[in-house]
Amino acid sequence: MPVLRKPYLLYLGDAVLKSDCKTAFGLRDWCGQDVIGEWSHPAAQVSLGLPRLSPAEAARQGAGSIVVGVAPTGGLLPEHWQDDLEAALAAGLDAVSGLHTRLTSLPRLVHAAARSGTRLVDVRNPPGAIPVGSGRKRTGLRVLTVGTDCALGKKYTALALTRALQSKGVAATFRATGQTGIMIAGSGIPMDALVADFLAGGGEALSPDNDPAHWDVIEGQGSLLHPAYAAVTLGLLHGSQPDAIVLCHAPERVTIEEYPDYPIPPLPQVIDEYLRAGRLTNRNVRCVGISINSSILDDDGWRRYRAQIECQLQLPICDPMRGGVDAIAKALLAG
Repeated sequence: MPVLRKPYLLYLGDAVLKSDCKTAFGLRDWCGQDVIGEWSHPAAQVSLGLPRLSPAEAARQGAGSIVVGVAPTGGLLPEHWQDDLEAALAAGLDAVSGLHTRLTSLPRLVHAAARSGTRLVDVRNPPGAIPVGSGRKRTGLRVLTVGTDCALGKKYTALALTRALQSKGVAATFRATGQTGIMIAGSGIPMDALVADFLAGGGEALSPDNDPAHWDVIEGQGSLLHPAYAAVTLGLLHGSQPDAIVLCHAPERVTIEEYPDYPIPPLPQVIDEYLRAGRLTNRNVRCVGISINSSILDDDGWRRYRAQIECQLQLPICDPMRGGVDAIAKALLAG
């Protein structure tokens, strides 16, 4: 992946759902020093709470790139967003996107970049020569974040767990599998851009042989429960061969977001489904904790919910943005 010019202006398009803006929120929360502000269509209903800057204003303040911070269903870039991206290119900013729609496939933006001498950077561009999965057991240790749904904290949990392990003197590496994680880490494999036959091989390539005590903390994708995205979840699960999983959940979701006919089963059943699937390539896989996105709960509600789930599952329950994940890190290291 080419080196991105910083700082970033985060573009929110005309987003209505916060969950669609996980790229923007992820960059704000995990590399905020590289973010200068936000820009969006007037119709947008989501804000990051950052200074609102037009592309020209951001360029005058030293911005290097405008980053598409929205990941709508299907990963397609709406045609009317090209107005703002063209203005950003004209102002001297590079345009960066992790969507399935490649910026380099849009003639209007290609011409605009050529006129201004700027770049179009497509992050969701997998490396070549990804092999078919071998199923070979690799050296080193691996933990994978998995979810009851999409966009509820798998990336945040993996990043927080990596920091928690490193703070304890443990060798640990965050392995990015989606566009936002790749932008944060500077490397990774966009799993949902791989051909299905190579998903497991991509998971293996992402996390190669390592020192016996080294932990790869692998960012999960999708959900085994998702009617559209379960395939990438399963391929990553098999290829990463995790020694442990951390289940991520948002308590307010009773059905898959935007799929009301698909209820989310009780958490014990979800854990069992992930472990059964994971045993294909690692018979000893275990669940070491639950990461909750508790943003909808007040402090009292969070304490009650955490106590209830801890009693039910007998596992550490954490929110990476509300107290951290030290308890999960301890359970992981306890073996």
